[in-house]
Amino acid sequence: MVNSLAEPTLVAPDEILLGNGRSRRFQGSDHGAGVSYFYVDNQPGQGAQLHWHPYPETWVVFEGEVTFVVGDEQIVAHPGDTVTGPAFVPHKFTNTGTGTMRLIGIHASAVIIQTVVE
Repeated sequence: MVNSLAEPTLVAPDEILLGNGRSRRFQGSDHGAGVSYFYVDNQPGQGAQLHWHPYPETWVVFEGEVTFVVGDEQIVAHPGDTVTGPAFVPHKFTNTGTGTMRLIGIHASAVIIQTVVE
C-alpha cells in the first residue's frame, strides 16, 4: 500500500542513485507515490537484461538510440519516442547508438517487482 504523504516531497538524484553511475531507481512506495521508475543513463552496448513485471511498463527516450525487445517484437526508438510493454511479457533494451542513451522506464506500481529471465 502506498504511504500517502500530507505534503509534497523532493527526491534529489543522489538519494536514489544505482551503483556508481548516473542511473537512478525511484520506488514510489518510499516517497508516497503510486508509480515507480528507472532513470537510465547508459553508454553504447549497455542496457537491461531480459526480465518481466506483473504490470505494464512505459519507456520515454530522451537521448540516443535504444533497441527494445518486447516479447517477439524488436523496436528501435529515438529521442521523443515512447514505447510500452504489457504486463508479464519479457523485455529488455540496449543502447544501440554511438553515444549516451537516456530514458525513463515508468512502472505502473508503487513497488518495483521484477523477475529476471536470463
